Amino acid sequence: MSPLQLKQYLDKIGLALPGVDNGKVTTEFVADSVCLALLQKAQHQAIPFENFDVFAGGAISLMQEARFEKLVSHPRGGYCFEVNGLFLDALTHLGFQAEPKLARVHLGDTPSGRSHQVTLVTIDEERWIVDVGFGSHTPRAPIKLVVDVEQHADFQLFRFVEVEDYGYLLQRRNEDGWMDLYSLDMAFAGQGDIEYANHYTSTSANTVFTQSLTAALANQKGSVTLLDRVLRCRVGEEEVSVIELEEHEYFAVIARELGIEVGAPQQAAILKRLFNKSI
Repeated sequence: MSPLQLKQYLDKIGLALPGVDNGKVTTEFVADSVCLALLQKAQHQAIPFENFDVFAGGAISLMQEARFEKLVSHPRGGYCFEVNGLFLDALTHLGFQAEPKLARVHLGDTPSGRSHQVTLVTIDEERWIVDVGFGSHTPRAPIKLVVDVEQHADFQLFRFVEVEDYGYLLQRRNEDGWMDLYSLDMAFAGQGDIEYANHYTSTSANTVFTQSLTAALANQKGSVTLLDRVLRCRVGEEEVSVIELEEHEYFAVIARELGIEVGAPQQAAILKRLFNKSI
């Protein structure tokens, strides 16, 4: 990420950082946990999680320039490999000790392979897991990698527990108790590992991303989420509205509520799958 790109990124997420002048990182900049939380919150509330390209049958490029063009230069978002990849680019440029990790998702009946990208950040020998791309369950703040300690992320409550075979398992508290989200065995994740995971996740008929259209965008009070034709708005943990979108309004509502705009060919492919017909 160049200084110009860093400036464009910070402008996109609406964040001014002390010690960063017009995209140039000065000696006054401090890469601490406070700054990390500010960055995570700002991107989480500015760049949506979404799989529109995958659902429309398109390829997902993990090239840095292509990712930046899509997520920063256009009114788009992406899924974990894209939004967490962009976040890692920014952290690295700012001087954070950050590296990618691949997690197994535990939301289904059996854990997935290593198919979810997150970021491990080390600050003063403390390790933090930072995630801006896990849909409606995305932590709203960095989570310290410590075991059996309940941690608040705004109105959310998380903890890590250790599980044999899977390593650190992130759980979120809900009305039924602790829900398993994803696990990290902390193995090294090289670019090849990430490319393999991205290819499977975006092309296999066995993944949720090829089967359903999904999006989520956090805001100061809660979030807006999309699953196929259903748009849900939440304040905190409380669901305040559920709307089933009609074909004629679909993309206008998506642009207004989630800040996502896609071209005509993608719109046609998406509407055909959602409504079983073309525009």
